[in-house]
Parts: sequence; C-alpha cells; structure tokens
Amino acid sequence: MDGTSDLISDRTFQAPATPAPTPTPAPIATPQESIEALRAALAESQREVQELSAELEETNRGVVALYSELDAQAEQLQKATEMKSRFLAYMSHEFRTPINSIRSIARLLADHVDGPLNTEQARQVGFIQSTASEFADMVDDLLDLAKIEAGRVEISPAWFDMLDLFQALRGMFRPVLTNPDVNLFFDEPQGIAPLYTDDRKLSQILRNFISNALKFTPRGEVRVSAHAVEGDRVRFSVTDTGIGIAPEFHSSVFDDYTQIGSSLQKRLRGTGLGLAVSRQLAELLGGTVTLESALGSGSVFSLTLPLRLPGNEAAATGAPATTEGGPHG
Repeated sequence: MDGTSDLISDRTFQAPATPAPTPTPAPIATPQESIEALRAALAESQREVQELSAELEETNRGVVALYSELDAQAEQLQKATEMKSRFLAYMSHEFRTPINSIRSIARLLADHVDGPLNTEQARQVGFIQSTASEFADMVDDLLDLAKIEAGRVEISPAWFDMLDLFQALRGMFRPVLTNPDVNLFFDEPQGIAPLYTDDRKLSQILRNFISNALKFTPRGEVRVSAHAVEGDRVRFSVTDTGIGIAPEFHSSVFDDYTQIGSSLQKRLRGTGLGLAVSRQLAELLGGTVTLESALGSGSVFSLTLPLRLPGNEAAATGAPATTEGGPHG
C-alpha cells in the first residue's frame, strides 16, 4: 500500500481544461438593410452639405455686403479728399492776394517811399513784413499739400550742379538772417556725382529744413551739407544747435499738422505742414527723410535721394562733371 501511495503522490494531478467560449457570430445584414444604411448615411451627408452650402452662401452675402460698404466708404473718402483739396487750393489762392498786397505795401513803407519812418514805425513795419511772410509760408504749405493729395504735382528732372543749388540757397537765406546769435553755414559738396532729379523740389525740401532749423535755434549755428552714401545715393543734412526734439515726437514729426509741444513752439506760428510736405516731396523723388535729435542737443534733418530719379534712367544722359567745392559761410 505504501508503494502505491508513493506512486500516486509522485504523479502530477491535472484537471481537465475548460474550453474557451465560442464567439457569437455578428448578425449578417440582409441586402435590404445594407441599402437602407447606405441611404441613411447618404442622406446625412447631403444634409451636412446643405448646411455647409447655406453657411457659405450666408458668408458670401456678408462678404459682398462688406465689399459694397467698403467701396461706398472709399468713394466717400475720395470725394472728401477731393473736396478738401479743392477747398485748400481755393482758400490758398484767396489768401494769397491780400497777403501779397500787405507785403507790397509794407515793402513800400520800409523803402521810405512816403517819407522816413521813426523808430517805432520802422519796428511796426518790420513786424508787418515778418507776419505777412509767415502767413505766406502757411498758404504755400496748404497749397502744396492740396496739390500733392490731388496728385497734381509734376516732377521735372534735369541734370544740375549742386554748387549752384547751395549758392542759391545761401543767397536766399542771407537777407532773412536777422538773429545775430545764429550763423548759417553751407559745406559745399565735394566729389559727389551729379544729380538727375527735380532741383526745384529738392530746393523746397532743403528750404523747409533750413527754415525749421533757424526757427528753433535761438543761438548757435545751422549747417547744411551733402555727402555720398552707398547705393548711388546722396544725403543732404541740415544740422542745428537748437532746442532739439524729444524722442517721443520723432515718429510723428513728419506727419500732417504736427507741432512739437515746446515752449518755443507755442510762441511761433505755423501750420505744422512744412515737414509733412517735405516728406511727401521726398517720396515723389524716390527718397526718404529722417531725423536725429535729442532734447536740448540740436537736431539733424536728413534727405537721402538717388543720384538719378527712378524711372528716368533713359533720359539721364549727358551728366555734368563731378561736383567740386569747399566750405562757405
């Protein structure tokens, strides 16, 4: 018995394995059920397409309405701009006539045509002349702005000698330098290739820069210079030792009707258009204007122009010799 018992205990007892459950087969759809399912899916897709089409149509109507509104606003803006330009041009011409009359009468009085003037009378006549000149400058700025905005500014490029330009500017400003504490210097350009651009527009920009510098320089100097820069360009700079401009005004100083809120500015009349007109004229000549300044440390207004007006290369022939010159006061 013990041997049998040991034999049984040495054998491994294995219980019979439980069979895995057999998966229930999915029901097989009938052809009719498959067709119905496809129809339902197709109907759902068609419904979604219709909803998307409706949304797209509504969006298109909104876009069309928006474009129509934008077109109407653009047309109104164009009409308003044209009306403003016509108004400015009309008022400028209307103001110009009486201002010229005042200047002529003041000139006659200053020339002692009707007899000598005493000290007070001479002072008053001088005040009339300076005020009339300021108003004439304002009218010119308004008229220039109206022409630019109306697209009626004609550019007439030609070869010219920068020495002649600087000499003309010097002669123009010499009579108006009434402040003995301010000197105006012209560092005439040397070794700069001749320019082919509109010298009248260039002169106008520089006149605006110089006038602005003289106005805001109580004492010291204003210096006009020109030098070549990379890319066949030339840079004109008007440097002054005046009151300077704070950094927060640098980005807007060339905008229309901008005036700096300094104590000196408040005592001086102006439209705030001179620098704005200069910027727009510079762009018409293919150039740019920039400002470097710090409050109390003077300013540098610069104009950078291409040596040849863009789009006129074919006409730019027969260039004069390279400019030579030296510094003059």
